[in-house]
Amino acid sequence: MKKIFLICAITILYALAANAQELPILFKEAENLERQLKEPEALEKYKQILLLESANVKALVKAAELNANIGGREKDKASKKLYYESSLAYAKRALQTDGASADACYAMALANGKLTDVETENKKIVAYVKEVKLYADKAISLNPNHARANYTLGKWHYEMVTLSGLKKAAVKLFYGGLPEGDIDKAILYMEKCKSAEPYFAPNYLDLAKAYKEAGRPSQAIDILTKLVKLPTRSTEDIAIKAEGAQLLQSLQ
Repeated sequence: MKKIFLICAITILYALAANAQELPILFKEAENLERQLKEPEALEKYKQILLLESANVKALVKAAELNANIGGREKDKASKKLYYESSLAYAKRALQTDGASADACYAMALANGKLTDVETENKKIVAYVKEVKLYADKAISLNPNHARANYTLGKWHYEMVTLSGLKKAAVKLFYGGLPEGDIDKAILYMEKCKSAEPYFAPNYLDLAKAYKEAGRPSQAIDILTKLVKLPTRSTEDIAIKAEGAQLLQSLQ
């Protein structure tokens, strides 16, 4: 019996050592695929990592981000929603693994924000809106310089200020009053993101929109001029830069 136990223990140790050596290779491959704008392939690599180490927070957060990005390009609403729900599932796993991870909290805010775009039931929309604010705030409390959490919170403030009539009525009804969106806070948080992660294109586009909403077109033009010159680092960036170029043209 002792001999069997010893063999099992050695086998487990060898498997753990093999996994430990394989993980950095898989991460490198996933990162290279992202640089090549091959996001579905990169997502599969992160899934491979999670088969080896199911509680790897970095891989869980990346899987949440990539599902959100890929879903954003889907034309079919049902398919889009499925990707966003997968994003939220990975984010929840990351948060369960490490409740004190700013990255996991950011992933929760990101996924909930995406789901507000495809949900049709007003009560659920408002629940997602609340979760965005809750987890973006938590991420920033854990890491005040978390670039993408600052962007997410800034975008939340921008969207609360610019809600359409129907969404505004729904949020007001189910939230128990309209959340206090503040365009100056939107700009503040997104400027923090720009300083922390100067090549993150989505932030530039929404920051420019916030400056436009605030009646500061010269700052919006400056941000958009920088946006169109940014390197393309994700498939999402292509559409973002194209939209930024159109907005820039309309302001000049």
